Amino acid sequence: MTQRRQLVKALAATPAAILASSWTAARAQGEYPARPIRLVVPFAAGSTPDVFARIVGDRASQGLKQPVVIENRSGAGGNLGTDVVAKAAPDGYTIGASITGPLVNNSVLYRKMPYDPFRDLAPITFGVHQANVIAVTPSLGVNTLRELMDLLRRNPGKYNYASIGVGSLSHLSMEMLKSLTHSFVVHVPYNSSPAAVTSVLQGDTHMTSLAPLAVMPQVQAGKLKALAVSTAHRVAQLPDVPTLREAGVPMDGSAWIGLVAPAGTPAPVIERLNHEFVAAMRDPATREKLKAQYMDAEPGTPAQFAAFMKAELAKWGPVIKRSGATID
Repeated sequence: MTQRRQLVKALAATPAAILASSWTAARAQGEYPARPIRLVVPFAAGSTPDVFARIVGDRASQGLKQPVVIENRSGAGGNLGTDVVAKAAPDGYTIGASITGPLVNNSVLYRKMPYDPFRDLAPITFGVHQANVIAVTPSLGVNTLRELMDLLRRNPGKYNYASIGVGSLSHLSMEMLKSLTHSFVVHVPYNSSPAAVTSVLQGDTHMTSLAPLAVMPQVQAGKLKALAVSTAHRVAQLPDVPTLREAGVPMDGSAWIGLVAPAGTPAPVIERLNHEFVAAMRDPATREKLKAQYMDAEPGTPAQFAAFMKAELAKWGPVIKRSGATID
C-alpha cells in the first residue's frame, strides 16, 4: 500500500514541480549560473538605470561567480529593452533593470504593449529609490517652484520641459504638477537623461524633472537651478532643495529602479538571483557607491516588489488617464 501511494504521488507531480526540483538539484551542484548573465538596460549608457545596473551587477557577479554583462537596448520609452527580457528564454541568463514606465505606467499609456509587465515578467527584487529634481534654465529668471508655476500660468503653452520618455516619473511628475497648479507646459520626451539635460542646456527646452545624478553637476556649475525634489523627504545631499510638498504642491514620487526576469524563470533561479543582488545592494561599499549617485537601496523579496508595482499602478494610472497622455 505504501509503495502504491508513493507511485500515485509521483505520477501526480506537476511539470512545474518537476522543473523546480531539477533546478534545485542543479543549483546544489553549482550548475547555475554556468555562463555570463546578460543584464538588459532599456535606456542609453549613462542613464540612471545604466549606472545602477553597472554598480550592482559588478558586485553581484562576485557571488554569482559569473560576469554580469550590461546590454543597453533603448527605445520606445523603455519598452524595447524590457520586451527583450520578457521574450528571452526563462533560464536566468537574461534579466533586466527597468523603471516605472516600462514596468508599470506604459501598460496604461499604450493601447497595445508588446508584453504585459504583470504577466510576462517575474520580479527579482526592488532596487533603489531616487528623487527627481525639478530644474530649470537660469534664463527663466525664477528662483522658486512657486515663481515657476506663476510664470507658466501667465504664459500657457509658451514653455516646454524635457523628460526621459512618456510614462516615466520624469514625465508624470510634471503632468501632476501641471494638473495641481492649473498651469500648462509642453512635454518633449527624450530617450535618456543625458539627452534630456543636454536639451535644456542647449536651450531646446526650458526645464526638466530628472534624477539628481543627471542634473546636479549642471546645478553645481550654475547652468541649471534646482527648485524642488519629488520625494516626501529632502535628499540628504541636497539639504537646501525643498520637497514639492514644502513648495506648496501636495504630491511626491520616486524614480525607482528594479530587477526583473522573464516569466516562467524557475523559482530556484529567481531565489539565487534575488539572494545575490540583494546581498550586493546590502554590501556597505556598494551602498556607498549608490548613495554617491543619489540612490537609496531598498532590496527585498520578489513578492514585495510585485506588490509595490501594483501599488504604483494604482497611484499613477489615474494621473495618466487624467492627463490624456497616450502613445499609440
